[in-house]
Amino acid sequence: MVDFLNLHRVNAPHEAALAAALQRVLQSGWYILGEENAAFEREFAAFCGVRHCIGVANGLDALQLVLRGFDIGAGHEVLVPSNTFIATWLAVSQVGALPVPVEPRPGTHNMDPDRLAAALTPRTRAIMPVHLYGQPAEMTAITAFAREHGLKVIEDAAQAHGARWQGRRCGALGDAAGFSFYPGKNLGALGDGGAITTDDDVLAERLRKLRNYGSSVKYRHELVGTNSRLDELQAAALRVKLPALDAENVHRAALAARYLAGLRDLALGLPEQAPGTESAWHLFVVRLNGPTGTRDRVRSQLAARGIDTLIHYPLACHRQPAYAAGTWPDLPIADSLQDVVLSLPISPVHTHDEIDTVITALRDLVDPA
Repeated sequence: MVDFLNLHRVNAPHEAALAAALQRVLQSGWYILGEENAAFEREFAAFCGVRHCIGVANGLDALQLVLRGFDIGAGHEVLVPSNTFIATWLAVSQVGALPVPVEPRPGTHNMDPDRLAAALTPRTRAIMPVHLYGQPAEMTAITAFAREHGLKVIEDAAQAHGARWQGRRCGALGDAAGFSFYPGKNLGALGDGGAITTDDDVLAERLRKLRNYGSSVKYRHELVGTNSRLDELQAAALRVKLPALDAENVHRAALAARYLAGLRDLALGLPEQAPGTESAWHLFVVRLNGPTGTRDRVRSQLAARGIDTLIHYPLACHRQPAYAAGTWPDLPIADSLQDVVLSLPISPVHTHDEIDTVITALRDLVDPA
């Protein structure tokens, strides 16, 4: 049996340290916006190479609060990938703005900078590139376009903890970035959690108020804020796991290299990286092109051999019932990806032997190129 993701196994190497950290919080008697959160914010900001980290309740809140922090809302548009998890679109919708989809490059599945100009209107206020699957988006071209047109760049870095573009960490590549610490992420909490990173001092101060009922002094509310705070228990757990993140990502990269070498001569679309990227390999996603149903047939056959896989994502955002009332352009790349992508097991605790088991199975099930 090769699990897709076994969180007990992922957390087992940290179990004693996690237990000690949670006991420390319990004994402190301070459970919200205390020293654990402040310390994690300092440590994660340093890790990303930025001045500020603001801990929040989850990744969706992180993106939504950045948009609010930049006063992006009703009547505005934000350029988003057509191929992404729906949280990217939801954050834009929740502030009253319109998500405007931009198709990806077929090889990387990330936003294609060459398509930005066609999506630009006088109402555009920001670009929200997603570092999908842990592969950094093409940030040099995206930020150059944004600067030319006076737009904000908000990274959706929910899958890219520790990834680098041209030597710089994701989270330090735009005006601000939103992270998720959902348990299955490369840096995962023991529940929901999120953070915003930025070098913008004014934005950081505003965000610290917005996440805390619009307040920086108790019972004095300067902004119409919300309640979105990274709690002390999650911050303490993240502090335990952060020092191991780079080594775990190195292991993920070794597993990805094994996949790439073992599958390169099959009729599979393999992950491609733009030059200058260092992926976090949150996911290893292949494309099973062929007659209708090829992906689902192979997935079923892998399951019969005890190999667990997932589909990221089985229904494109513009096809979701939540967005059925919208008027969307033709998005043939996003439409095609939803029918052919398959995510293979990859995690910091999968072994080379487990990856070889997946490779062997696929070599039996997929035709040569």
